[in-house]
Amino acid sequence: MLSLNLQPIFKARGIDKPFSYLTSAGFPSYTAHNLLNAKTVTFRLSHIDKLCSLLNCTPNDLLVWTPNRNEKLADTHPITRLKKQNTDLNWQDTIKTIPLDQLSEIVKIINGHKNSK
Repeated sequence: MLSLNLQPIFKARGIDKPFSYLTSAGFPSYTAHNLLNAKTVTFRLSHIDKLCSLLNCTPNDLLVWTPNRNEKLADTHPITRLKKQNTDLNWQDTIKTIPLDQLSEIVKIINGHKNSK
């Protein structure tokens, strides 16, 4: 079963108030509420496009796949790439513990990535 996986993306992007963020970006309040509370029955392509643009991600980042109990798919099936990963992208807390010399190296890497685009 496919479902939305928005909270980790908001956390990784440092967005503390996802509802306010979505409504200020033009999503109607009921749509923002449904997206954030997994109550979305239909998912418009325009919503996918807008979320990907706002959050700088791909549609695959927005979705997570959980196999149904009776569903048996090979591990090599393409949809298994959407299984939920236990990655903590809370960079704000992580960065607080990095020594300053290592932090400057990270900044160089990030700036190099921005300049390569």
